[in-house]
Amino acid sequence: MNLELLDRPVYSDADAADILRMPRSTLHWWLEGRSDNGRAYPPVIRPEPTGVGSLTWGEFVEAALLRQYRRELHVRLDEIRRFVRKLRDEEGIPYPLAHSKPWVGNGPHLLLKVQEECGLVGDFWLVARTSDQPVLTPPAASFISRVDWRDDLAVGWRPHEDQNSPVRCRPTHRFGHPAIRGISTSAIFEHIDGGEDDADVAAQFDLGVEDVGWARSYELSRRSTTRAA
Repeated sequence: MNLELLDRPVYSDADAADILRMPRSTLHWWLEGRSDNGRAYPPVIRPEPTGVGSLTWGEFVEAALLRQYRRELHVRLDEIRRFVRKLRDEEGIPYPLAHSKPWVGNGPHLLLKVQEECGLVGDFWLVARTSDQPVLTPPAASFISRVDWRDDLAVGWRPHEDQNSPVRCRPTHRFGHPAIRGISTSAIFEHIDGGEDDADVAAQFDLGVEDVGWARSYELSRRSTTRAA
């Protein structure tokens, strides 16, 4: 199994937090842990603190899932930490949630087992049991729909909430920043924001007018979320 892609450093914690639409301090806590009133809280994503502020692609993908998991199900961090650590040990790979193995074939059965062994309450499960068959819960299914897989590894992630959006983050393109057909959405939006016509912007970047519209939609939603935060 070639995990070089998942091990590739891609983002600063500030850039990753911006793309994931979450506080930088929260993401740093997930990566490095923290101390509060003399009590130490270990990392959620990393096995141990590393002192490294940048994120690998695998860490970014796992952070994307955990962000969604936390927001939709309000799971406590210690429960998530226990679950991720157990799954990492069971799979024997550093980024188990950025690999397709837990999500396809017999993988969901393993997720069920790990959930039960970690004592997760049923409302917090990523996989539910229906007629003895594992079924992905809505947060898990939503995460899977946002990931592009190749050779069992996550190679792309859709940062846009709209499931039809072509906007992707890929570690091999534009330093992982959101892009359409290899063109940064922020670069496209700069031209739109400067008053240029969509057709002219599309021609300049060799894109379709619809692509320009998607870039606008994503960047506007991203900026509105940033202002609200």
